[in-house]
Amino acid sequence: MDIRDLLPEDSEGRLRIIQESVPGKQISLAHIIGGPRPIVYKKLGLNPDIDFDNSAIGILNVTPPESAVIASDLAIKAGDVYLGFVDRFSGTLIITGRLSEVETAIQEIVSYFKNELEFAVCRITRR
Repeated sequence: MDIRDLLPEDSEGRLRIIQESVPGKQISLAHIIGGPRPIVYKKLGLNPDIDFDNSAIGILNVTPPESAVIASDLAIKAGDVYLGFVDRFSGTLIITGRLSEVETAIQEIVSYFKNELEFAVCRITRR
């Protein structure tokens, strides 16, 4: 027996595929870019007027994706950071600011999600 014989087909013999998304509660990416080059800001559509020498970009990815809204709120309350991008559909958050402020904001987000919301979290990476 071939595995294709077990796959569901519609009345015309076409393969039927049903996709289901079952998001976990997790932060799968928490990364800080210290002192990024100006081109990185420009390519991401971020504010080019930032002081590039003392700046950083923080990137997070969370599921369920709506959690990015919570993360953005925590970020701006934890440090003097700017919201570069928040997407409640993909779960992506990008923040910018001074390196110490971005680090504080990312640490606060990861800590809150782990301890209060009981999310699985990755370690914070930095380059």
